[in-house]
Order: sequence, then structure tokens, then C-alpha cells
Amino acid sequence: MTSAPGFDEKIPETAAQTVEFISLSHLNPSTELNPIPTRGIDLKYFRTYVRALEEGGYDYTLLPYGAGTADSFVVASAVGQLTERIKPIVALRPNTTFPLVGAQKLATLDQLTEGRAVVHLISGGSDAEQARQGDYLPKDRRYARTSEYIDLLRRAWTEPAPFSHEGEFYKFDDFGPGFAPYDTPIPISIGGQSDEAFQVGGEKADVFSFWGEPLDDLRGEIERVHAIARAAGRTTLPRIWVTFRPIVAETDELAWQKAHSYVAKIADTFGKSAFGKQRFQQGAPQNVGSQRALSFAARSELYDRALWTRTAAVTNASGASTALVGSPETVAAAILDYVDRGADLVSIRGYDTLNDAVDYGRHVLPLVRQELAHREATGTRGTLQAEHLGNYAEDYRRHATAGQA
Repeated sequence: MTSAPGFDEKIPETAAQTVEFISLSHLNPSTELNPIPTRGIDLKYFRTYVRALEEGGYDYTLLPYGAGTADSFVVASAVGQLTERIKPIVALRPNTTFPLVGAQKLATLDQLTEGRAVVHLISGGSDAEQARQGDYLPKDRRYARTSEYIDLLRRAWTEPAPFSHEGEFYKFDDFGPGFAPYDTPIPISIGGQSDEAFQVGGEKADVFSFWGEPLDDLRGEIERVHAIARAAGRTTLPRIWVTFRPIVAETDELAWQKAHSYVAKIADTFGKSAFGKQRFQQGAPQNVGSQRALSFAARSELYDRALWTRTAAVTNASGASTALVGSPETVAAAILDYVDRGADLVSIRGYDTLNDAVDYGRHVLPLVRQELAHREATGTRGTLQAEHLGNYAEDYRRHATAGQA
């Protein structure tokens, strides 16, 4: 039983004042609900998807990276040319690109998009996946490499004269000046739940990313990364990025009917190893983020207003997989709960990828932005969170368990 918190007009001290929305760009119509055997790019679909993000009011799109996927730099460049406003986030593994070359590529993207480039550094959560591209560095040293990588990116973008470097992972002589970004240094994001991830992220990252977790647990993690930042003498703390997979319908009841249908299809897809990297992700996960997600799922399927963990359970928490389930109002209120805990970058991507992206842009993003505009204008919270209780109300819990044994 989840007890409803007291809702009042006071804006929490931890609340983010502004929020930007992130999606993930999909290259073809294959989904976890309906996997289509392909490793290619459906250009018509990709253009339609990216246009939907632009028209839907998203601020960023993540271009993911995997050993057998399309190159994130090339795809990010395409996104930049297909849009006027969306900021492409390049997912980059330090083992695949020498830092000075990475800095050059990112600065080039930033120039072509007039200052929209962002980079998300993936240190690597799986030894097996890293080995597929020849990286055998132990997991605890991969974040040390990322730390050195971040320093070199920033120096390559800002040093006015040639410089040399000899570190643990990289060595070169008389590089530079490097190719400069469009205007200011490019934002650097990292994620992860290991101690090493927190240390590097707190000390050096502009953005620290999390998967969707119960509210109190996530708040504790935010405080942890911010404490490390303060101890490092930082005056600007890392922004907080949190990712969800919302399942939305006109009413909470219809959303739960969709959710139960979805999870059966997703479980079947994962069981057959029929989508993406799932054939490599059947064993016990090595990364702490997946371990945490599975731990939450084992403890409960429902948390807080609308967080559902069964989607993580049936996929072995292979990537961001926790859902927010409900009507647009309930899901928007749940997102605002995370905003109140300090998240100011919210990634929402669906299981029915294109249709969900359109629905979020039409029905969820405007509600969140309406509430934030109200807060800015009045200095108080609106009524959305008080009126759409989700799991804090009996009807919602009944819909969530309908048809289950």
C-alpha cells in the first residue's frame, strides 16, 4: 500500500526550476513489441521519427552506441541537418575513439549544428560487450580512462597553443590548437551506478544520468553525486538526467490494459532474444544500474505515483526499462515528482517508439511545461499532482492488478 504524500502549494527546495526533454532516435520501425530482423537504416522512417521529435517539442535526442549498431557520430550529424532545434547527444565509448579525434568530431558536429552538440560518454558496463571491439580494460579502470578522456576533450577544445600529454591511458606530443566548438565547450554527460562512476561524474561531468528509480532512492543518488561535486570544489553542480519508458493512454485504466499487453509481448521478445543486443544480455548483469533495477523489481512492481518495474524484470534490466504508467495527467504528475526531487533533464521514450514519441509530445510534455510556467509565474505549485494521484489512489491499484493472479 502506497500512502499519498501531502501535496501543498509550496515548491520543494530540491525542485529543478527548468526541465528539458530527451528522446532516443530510432533508425527503423523494429521495436521490443514487434521486432523486425534488420541491422539497417530505414531512411524514410528515421526522417519521420526525427521530425516528430522536433514537432513534439523535445529538446534533445540520444544517438545510442553499440558494437553492432550504426555510428552515433554520423547519425547525430544527420539529426543536426534534419532539424533546426533538437540537440543531438552522441553516445561515445572512449575505447573506440582517441580523445583528440573525439574532440575534433564533436567540435565539427557542434559547428554544423551551431552549438547543439552534446556527448554522453559510456565507460562500459559489460566486459563481454567491450571485448567485442577489442577493449579488455577491467571495469574499475574504465572510469579512470573516462576521467582522463574528459580532461583531454576540454583541453583540445580550449587550449590556445599546442600541448603534450602523457597519462595512464593516452600519450601524444604537440597537439593543437584543436578544432574549436561553435561557441562554448560542449556539455559532457556520463552515467553509471558504480562508485567509480559517481566519483568521475561528480568531479567532472556537466550531466549525470540515471535510470528511473523510486523517488527517495533517486534523491539519495542525486545528493551523493552533488556531494562529490562540492567536495571537488565545483560551484556548478552536474545536471540530473533521468530516463523512463512511459506507457500512456487516455485513462489510467486503459493505460494499464496497454501495459499488461505490452509486457507480455516484451517478455516474449526478450525470451526469444529477438531484439537488438538481447541475445548478449541473458545472464546476470555486470553493471550496477541493472542490478539496482532488478533489486527494485524483486521488491515491488509499483512505486510512488506511477513507477512500474515489471518491464525491467522481464528484460533483465537490459538498459533503461522502468515504466511510468497512466493517463497523460498521471504520467505528467509523476514526471513532476522527479522534477521536485531535482531532475532537470527527463528522457521519455516508449515501447511503440514513433507513436509514443508523438503521443508524449502532444499530451505529456505540454502538461509538464504548463505546470512549470505556473510555478514561474506564481511561485507556487499547481494542482496537477494533487488531482492525479495514480498509485496513491485505490482505483489505480485495482487497474494495475486487474487480470493478474
